[in-house]
Amino acid sequence: MAKVVADISMSVDGFVTGPGPDLAHGLGRGGEALHIWAFQGDRVDGEVLDEAVDNTGVIVMGRRLFDIVDGPHGWNDEVGYGAGAAGQQPVLVVTRNPPDEVRLADRFSFVVDGVGSAISKASAMAEERDVVVMGGAAVIRGCLDAGLLDELRLHVAPVLLGGGTPLFAGGVVPRELRQVRVRPSTTATHLTYRVG
Repeated sequence: MAKVVADISMSVDGFVTGPGPDLAHGLGRGGEALHIWAFQGDRVDGEVLDEAVDNTGVIVMGRRLFDIVDGPHGWNDEVGYGAGAAGQQPVLVVTRNPPDEVRLADRFSFVVDGVGSAISKASAMAEERDVVVMGGAAVIRGCLDAGLLDELRLHVAPVLLGGGTPLFAGGVVPRELRQVRVRPSTTATHLTYRVG
């Protein structure tokens, strides 16, 4: 059975984007520092990224993140899920309103009946590989609150953004986490928690 994993980069002060994210600046002002580990990291970062891409069967994301990755400055044949690894896993987008046009149409499907349905569909598609909920923050919080996650993987970048999109805005349903892995690198600390 597929494992459901939330996997996201964040700043030390808890933000997954810098201030002002939009289609031209998907990570907001200063947010590029969150993903240095995925594009210019060291050996440990490369191992973490390769392992994640290799183990991922299906990706789940929210509509705001989809608009950025399908936008003019988003994913392409060289950069996608897994940064430069450009994984080609199918992506399910949680949205109430699918777009009329999709630039990368062969990679995306839309789920209009909620995050629980998206996780169920992704789990059936992923077979023995992981279902990775890569964001945004609201979708990860929704999965965490609904008890849909088996693991939470955080890639903590050594930066204080001072604002942006907080991963845990407004609080979450209390959950016990069990730390199962910590991998420090020169550009991030990679944390894996089992969700209780």
